[in-house]
Amino acid sequence: MSVLVKVLIPSKVAENTQTTQYTAINCKAIIDKFTVTNTSGSNATFSVNLVTSGGSAGTANLILDTRSIAPNETYTCPELVGQSLEADGFISTIAGTASALTIRCSGREILS
Repeated sequence: MSVLVKVLIPSKVAENTQTTQYTAINCKAIIDKFTVTNTSGSNATFSVNLVTSGGSAGTANLILDTRSIAPNETYTCPELVGQSLEADGFISTIAGTASALTIRCSGREILS
């Protein structure tokens, strides 16, 4: 077994449609840090689903539910730190406002 520390989601603007941001392809993954920064002048909401292989984003796997992020705030998502994804599980997000939020996630991939 080997462990690879890596950026799971490089810095990007979060979409205002449900979007798969990372998939644990042929590995398990652990989230170590997930940040959301509001670069707009208004509050913006953000939600995150951790979805098992073959699943889809929905209320059963909603981990961060419509969190309001204030202008210029960086939220570190403690709800996600330490969470794991099994093989082919994925991180899916949705922002309430287009072009308002910058996200980034780092963690570990565990290869067997």
